Amino acid sequence: MEYIRQTIGGDKLSGIFDIPQSLRGKNAEVIILFSEDHFHESPKQRKRPLGFAKGAEVPDSFFEPLSEEDLQLWGL
Repeated sequence: MEYIRQTIGGDKLSGIFDIPQSLRGKNAEVIILFSEDHFHESPKQRKRPLGFAKGAEVPDSFFEPLSEEDLQLWGL
């Protein structure tokens, strides 16, 4: 698999990604992996609705940071 790996300043990345102010000015390692065409959906698949998710909503709590206990369970 081909990839690009480069160290770049967080200030430059802030124009691309939403980076917290505390991380700007620090160096970040960026790895870009290129996807193959087989990862794209076929036109037939895109026309099918997701019936199991009708009326489903994502609660705001979904976007809250994980607790320290959960992070430890994930090994983070």
